[in-house]
Amino acid sequence: MRVEPIESAERFHALRHEWNDLLEQSGADCLFLTWEWLHTWWTHLGSGLNLCLLAVRDGDGLTGMAPLAVSPWRAMRFRLFHSLEFLGSGSIGSDYLDIISRRGREQDVAEALADHLARRGTMLELAQVNGEASLAAEVAARLAGREWTGTAIRTDVCPFARLGGHSWDSYLATLGAEHRYNVRRRLRNLAGRFEVRFERAATDAERRAGLAEVVRLHRKRWEARGGRSTAFSTAAVLAFHEEASRLALERGWLRLFSLRLDGAPVSALYGFRYGRRFYFYQSGFEPEYGRHSVGLVTMALAIKSAIEEGAEEYDFLHGDEPYKFLWTRDARELRRLELYAPSLRGRLSRGAVEADRAARKLARRMLPQVVVQALVRGR
Repeated sequence: MRVEPIESAERFHALRHEWNDLLEQSGADCLFLTWEWLHTWWTHLGSGLNLCLLAVRDGDGLTGMAPLAVSPWRAMRFRLFHSLEFLGSGSIGSDYLDIISRRGREQDVAEALADHLARRGTMLELAQVNGEASLAAEVAARLAGREWTGTAIRTDVCPFARLGGHSWDSYLATLGAEHRYNVRRRLRNLAGRFEVRFERAATDAERRAGLAEVVRLHRKRWEARGGRSTAFSTAAVLAFHEEASRLALERGWLRLFSLRLDGAPVSALYGFRYGRRFYFYQSGFEPEYGRHSVGLVTMALAIKSAIEEGAEEYDFLHGDEPYKFLWTRDARELRRLELYAPSLRGRLSRGAVEADRAARKLARRMLPQVVVQALVRGR
């Protein structure tokens, strides 16, 4: 078994079918590890990084894949450091990032990668890792056996609703009484007052129009609250979603919904159906229709649609916003793994990262006091 570094965009592009065949036979199989998602991320959001895919091969067959890139050099405490990190990291919102292995070969893949990474000696910063189980954690454990040090930091949660075996009515029965009553009342009230249509993008023209609608409504909702979302904030992010949604439509994964009242688009939801899961990615609604709870109704109809097409889970993805826990009581943890080699550079890297983290934590604690003092001085 050998580890083959892949560092060119051309070779990454050529891996598409081999990559997805491996992923489908992996315990880590999820939307955010598909070639379509990660190659699109690399194309539009990988600027400044150096590609470093680690393909694990047994003979000619692909047995494992660590989807990594080398970060730019950065200064911390007057020293320069760089690290290996997962493709898909950052603000785009990829969850459950991990190392991919053919099922049953996880231990072999972990050992081969641990050997390779130990020889390389580069710090690892692996974000958005499933806290329940991951091959990344197994590689970390094997590096610890080679005298590496590290930390596992809880960074977020992903609420999810179990849908397997449920009808729409039986799922509603699992919700709190007040929320269940509110969902039914809002659905009934809209149907009595408007012509209600809940439509899914099925053609490329509908996809383009639907994506533009999500972006517009999402921004409008945030602006009405006096804020600004970073979800669709740059041309590169918009280009990513244009390509990712196009590829997802081609593969049958895209779930781009529009709620229309008397023909007018008032709410939209952007999600994906991949494998047994529905992934809720983003949404938006017209603020002037907020009194009709069109966001809640859109979520309800998306969950109902997921149940009807046989999804076993509705994943709200990262974020502990209270509205998500109206629909479920279950959540998974996400963690960030930081791993340092048993070398002088490794020790310096860890010291610099921990000092930087402590400084940021102190700044967050001090900022409210500074603001209060400034306000007092300004009176």
